[in-house]
Amino acid sequence: MTPISTENKRKIDVEKIRKDFPALHTSVEGRPLVYLDNAATSQKPLSVIEATREYYINQNANVHRGVHYLSRIATTLFEETREKAHRFLNSRSPNEIIFTKGCTEAINLVAYSYGRAFLKPGDEILLTNMEHHSNIVPWQLVAEATGAKIRVIPINDCGELLLDEFEKMLSERTKIVGCVYISNVLGTINPIKEITKKAHEVGAVVLVDGAQSTPHLRVDVQDLDVDFYTVSGHKMYAPTGVGVLYGKLDLLEKMIPYQGGGDMIRTVSFEKTTYKEPPHKFEAGTPNIAGVVAMGSAIDYIENLGMDAIQAYENELSIYAHERIAEVPGIRVIGTAKEKAGLVSFVMDCAHAHDIGTILDSEGIAVRAGHHCCMPLMERFGISATARASLAFYNTKEEIDILIKGLYKVREIFK
Repeated sequence: MTPISTENKRKIDVEKIRKDFPALHTSVEGRPLVYLDNAATSQKPLSVIEATREYYINQNANVHRGVHYLSRIATTLFEETREKAHRFLNSRSPNEIIFTKGCTEAINLVAYSYGRAFLKPGDEILLTNMEHHSNIVPWQLVAEATGAKIRVIPINDCGELLLDEFEKMLSERTKIVGCVYISNVLGTINPIKEITKKAHEVGAVVLVDGAQSTPHLRVDVQDLDVDFYTVSGHKMYAPTGVGVLYGKLDLLEKMIPYQGGGDMIRTVSFEKTTYKEPPHKFEAGTPNIAGVVAMGSAIDYIENLGMDAIQAYENELSIYAHERIAEVPGIRVIGTAKEKAGLVSFVMDCAHAHDIGTILDSEGIAVRAGHHCCMPLMERFGISATARASLAFYNTKEEIDILIKGLYKVREIFK
């Protein structure tokens, strides 16, 4: 499991926190909801919900366009979130923070704006065997357009990257390394700093998919030295449809625009268009303003709890979940890496993952069942699907006990 930092000694008061999340008090067929599908999306605290409401009631206007009062207010709130994201990720400048719809759009942006501009036939893109589809398909599209080639970094049976193989694959042909920080299926925490160092030695740039890591680990993009890092807002207690792309400014300045129109232009004529500097060059059209403003509230909420306290509590929960699930007969956990985050994917010898998910739902327990948008990873383990319980700081050991009781019910029905 991930080492627990001792920097922040604050403790998570889970009962107090749960009062901030209205959806956690939902009943499912008369049973209290046990929400263990946080890797798919997290629940939202009242402060985030209220920020969205407040924007539409009192602040609604477009940003960067008007000189009137509401537009100035909306623009200020919008840019305040950029400042918060800049501090949260420890980027060098707010200009390295681009708002997107989420990780998928952020990865597509890099693949299009960097990949299409700088890749050529024979260049190689290295991806890991544990990437989800959103960090595979955009690179396939770029490879088809440029003649570049995708190579896959293998993993072992525990779900850990084979770093020796990765080093052997690196060469002067390697131009991009795309790697998930925390696998959404295996829970593996990849050694991003080490991977980045090795990739940079051959001149490659590194994109890290941070969808699962940002809500659970302290992220310092300067310390990691990654070139691009993506954030999914809805997985870190913010609304859906909003996220962040961090990119080193010197790379962003060289990249072509991803989309055209709206506030990304400087001048337009029918003969030629000039563009603004990053980040605005990559923010075409009217953005999800309410979502961005509310994402700022989500960052505030996380920072008020303290990321070290969150990580310590979630590690404790994760250890407990793994110990309890191991007690259930006929279960095989998929993903047993030494460095692992708070999620457990598993299969049962008596039931398909979808049947597990359906029976657990009848008990009020929400887990994810399926291939988790990771079909190549499923193939690597010779399975079609897993059931996945993924944790957040508002979950409790009592909820894990309810999950275990539900798994015994699955065995009782299918044995």
